[in-house]
Amino acid sequence: MIRVAVAGAAGRMGEAVCAAVQGAPDMQLGGRADPRLDTRLEQVLGEAEVVVDFTQPQVAAENILACVRAGVHAVVGTTGFDLEALRPELEREAGRANVLVAPNFAIGAVLMMRFAAEAARHMAKAEIVELHHDRKLDAPSGTAARTARLMAQASGGPEPPIHSVRLPGLVAHQEVILGDVGQTLTIRHDSIDRDSFMPGVLLAVRRVGELRQSPVVGLERLLFAPPAPGTASAGGME
Repeated sequence: MIRVAVAGAAGRMGEAVCAAVQGAPDMQLGGRADPRLDTRLEQVLGEAEVVVDFTQPQVAAENILACVRAGVHAVVGTTGFDLEALRPELEREAGRANVLVAPNFAIGAVLMMRFAAEAARHMAKAEIVELHHDRKLDAPSGTAARTARLMAQASGGPEPPIHSVRLPGLVAHQEVILGDVGQTLTIRHDSIDRDSFMPGVLLAVRRVGELRQSPVVGLERLLFAPPAPGTASAGGME
């Protein structure tokens, strides 16, 4: 059984993660950390092999470092913090614990990013529209920022512009609109329920310990085999 603790357990995503872990036959919920529960992450680290973090940008960075120092793997869905600022210390701690940061855990969203990167190699221009609920703190979303980065890597051009919408009633939605002479192509993904993220979260919990390097960004690192040596990949990682 994989012992899992959840940081941000009282939030909407945190509650969904707790329920998913409790429903998984190979996992055990070892702790819930959240200020609203009057429980700090340090209080539950000793009961965990993996921590799933859905907190806030200013909290996630501290949580990641606390996990790695304690030898606990971290699966992070929080966006809006500077992972690169943490990389030197995380690399110094390499071998103790792994960190996987995913801007989006929905399998369909990962496919959307991959398809958009491939399309960017063949279409002249593109723009990204991302739409989220009005409680989302960061804009643009981590998914949109990563999509733009992957598209630029694939096309060799600049990152496409991103337009952010924040409205009640939305969950998480993104469309990539590509244009060329006499045609357009639209690639869209919609998460209409937070349950859409749970298969990806559970996949990351099961496999974060297998990573051969850390930290890594993107659930695609677990979904797709790396390209053969000497071949290009539109969905390549940093």
